[in-house]
Amino acid sequence: MHHPFPLEHLALTRRELLARCGMGLGTLALGGMLNPQQAAANGGIGVSPPMPHFPAKAKHVIHLFMNGGPSHVDTFDPKPSLAKYAGQKLPMEYLATERPTGAAFPSPFKFRKYGQSGIEVSDLFANVASVLPVGGRFYLQTMVFGPNMIPLADVDIDAPRESDAWYLALLGRQFPGSWLPLGLEQIVRCAEPHFRLVSSSSGRLDYIETIRQWRQRFGAPSMQKTLLKLRLAPRWLTSADFRLAFTSGVSANSVCFERELLEHHRLVLEKR
Repeated sequence: MHHPFPLEHLALTRRELLARCGMGLGTLALGGMLNPQQAAANGGIGVSPPMPHFPAKAKHVIHLFMNGGPSHVDTFDPKPSLAKYAGQKLPMEYLATERPTGAAFPSPFKFRKYGQSGIEVSDLFANVASVLPVGGRFYLQTMVFGPNMIPLADVDIDAPRESDAWYLALLGRQFPGSWLPLGLEQIVRCAEPHFRLVSSSSGRLDYIETIRQWRQRFGAPSMQKTLLKLRLAPRWLTSADFRLAFTSGVSANSVCFERELLEHHRLVLEKR
C-alpha cells in the first residue's frame, strides 16, 4: 500500500522523533540511558507521574513497535460483527479507511478467554509463553557507538568538513534519531537478568557494503524519483539543514562505519 510522505516529517528533530515514534516510548528509554541513576531515584523521568492504581512490578519492558505487524483484529481485539457480516457490504454509508472497503472480512483465527481477567486472545498466541523457553535463544542486530567515537560535545555541523565531528553531525541531519549514546555493555546490562549474552560479532563491513549497494540502486534515474525531488523542492529552497543533509554528496553513515565511529553488532542472547 502506498502512503503519501508528509514533507514536514523531514524537519523533525531527534527529540521530536523519539516523542512521536513508537507512541513516545523512545523518550522514556532515552532518559533511562542518559541518566539511569537519576531515573531510578526519581521513580520516573521528567515530571513525576501520578501514582498508578496498583504498585508497579515490572522492571524491564521489551517494546515491539512493528510497522506492518499482525492486525489487532487477528490478535487481541475480536470483532464478532465482522463474522456476522462476512462477505457483505458494511451497513454504513461512509467508512474512513485507508483504502476502499468492499466487504467485511472476519479474522481466520478463533478467540478464547485466557487468564483471571478473561481477556479474549486469538489462537495465534495460545502458546506464546512457550515460544522462548528457558535456554531459548534469539538474534539481535543493533547499531552502537564504535571504538573511535568522539565525545558527544565535539559533534558539530560547523566543524571542519571531512572531520569526524562533521560527519557525525551530518549523520544526525540525514538520519535524525538513527543513533543513540550506547554501546555493547549498555545492551547487555539492559538484557540482564533475564538474558545472557552468548555470542557477539561485528557486521560493520557487511553494513558498509549494504549501504554502497543501496545508494547505487537508489541513484538509478526514474520518473518516480524525479517527481519526488520536485515535491521536495519547497523544502530545499526554505531549509538550509535540508539542503546540507541531502545535497552534501556524501554518505555520512557509511563514512562513520568506515572510520569505526559507529559499530554494528550481531548478538545472540539466551533466556536464563
